[in-house]
Amino acid sequence: MPVYNPYSALILVSGFLLGGGCLLASFHFFRRKRLIDDLPTSKTMGVFIGLTELTGTAEAEAPLTSYLAGVRCVYYSYKVEEQWQRTVTESYTDAQGNHRTRTRTESGWKTILSKTTRVPVFLKDDTGIIRVLSDGAQIHADRVFNRTCSRKEPLYYAKGPAESIASSTHWRRFTEEVIPLHAQIYVVGQARQRQDVVAAEIAFDKKSPVFLISTRDEMHHSSRFGRWYWFWLLLGLTLVLSGVAIYHTVGRIPSPVGPLLLGAAGFYFLLVLVGWIWNAYNSLVRLRQRVKQGWSQIEVELERRAQLIPNIVEMVKAYSCYEKSLQIMLAEIRSRAEGSLETGTGLQQAAPVLTATAEAYPELKASQQFLKLQSLLSETEQRLALIRDYYNQVATFYNTRLQILPDRYLAAVTGFKPRALLAASSLERAPVTAHLAD
Repeated sequence: MPVYNPYSALILVSGFLLGGGCLLASFHFFRRKRLIDDLPTSKTMGVFIGLTELTGTAEAEAPLTSYLAGVRCVYYSYKVEEQWQRTVTESYTDAQGNHRTRTRTESGWKTILSKTTRVPVFLKDDTGIIRVLSDGAQIHADRVFNRTCSRKEPLYYAKGPAESIASSTHWRRFTEEVIPLHAQIYVVGQARQRQDVVAAEIAFDKKSPVFLISTRDEMHHSSRFGRWYWFWLLLGLTLVLSGVAIYHTVGRIPSPVGPLLLGAAGFYFLLVLVGWIWNAYNSLVRLRQRVKQGWSQIEVELERRAQLIPNIVEMVKAYSCYEKSLQIMLAEIRSRAEGSLETGTGLQQAAPVLTATAEAYPELKASQQFLKLQSLLSETEQRLALIRDYYNQVATFYNTRLQILPDRYLAAVTGFKPRALLAASSLERAPVTAHLAD
């Protein structure tokens, strides 16, 4: 009769614990992938407080020159390693109980010099520039230098220390990664208000789920997170099934191993289903919150515009000498500007009147205060256009999630509803910007 091995239960528990740890790791990367996929790319002028995704070129006020390759860059990290090799003699006891000695050769690489240098990155796109503080970011840079040489070559001592390590083979390996100046970069991070000027910046925030600066694009990182998700998911299943198989063998369980393996696999996939529902639901909630945030930013900019228009009207009145015909036009501008904030048509019709008035009064056109108000209004209109586009993007992401499988069934059960997009005609800003730029 088979004798039960009490250690088999420990093996079984260990297999399930390790498999559970792998399952948690897989969902960590699942959340990262969903976050990358569901976050629309913003323009620098349209960045607001919160998690932001940007793409543009890497610029710097004081660019660096990398140590090994001499590349103009905004970030570089290099490492110099030296190879070592030694013979080790060890004692052991053979199968017959005799004490013996043997020798073996060990080798490896030891880092003897390394350094990372960075400067504030200014990401530039077609709408403007935003500062990115790379401290604390996960950085994926380009490898621009990778060379192994002996001490007979000049590089060995020119870029490495004069001293050698113990047991050195006198071979060194030089590697360097950089973010080149003007290179296209992809950034995901938390936006905050700058302390020195009225502008946003991207910086490390311990509450932010991800802070990434990379020379690779969004698709690369989405695929990378997806591969890691499947790797940990399948590794967890393998560990659970291996634990069950070893438990059956070591514990000398009389029943067939097949049903045990099927039961373990079924339990594991049940945990996968529960974890997927949990994470998918939370990602839909976060996506819905981004839609609400986008709409609230539209309301903020509309209110800002509504406050600018009366100031411009009062400025025009101060230079108009209160002519009756102009007073009628000003009253019309005020009524249209204070009309429907939703359509924006009143402002578009009023803009030509403002421009014509400025042309009619040279002293008004030369007023720095008037020009400043006019510039602020133009900037507000551009920001409204960007916010509208951002809102439509994130709402499209959200609505798509509610339609694709299997998220569609989860959304139907949990009560998620699609959000309407803003039509271009209802918040059109281009004509206003064009008039104010003249």
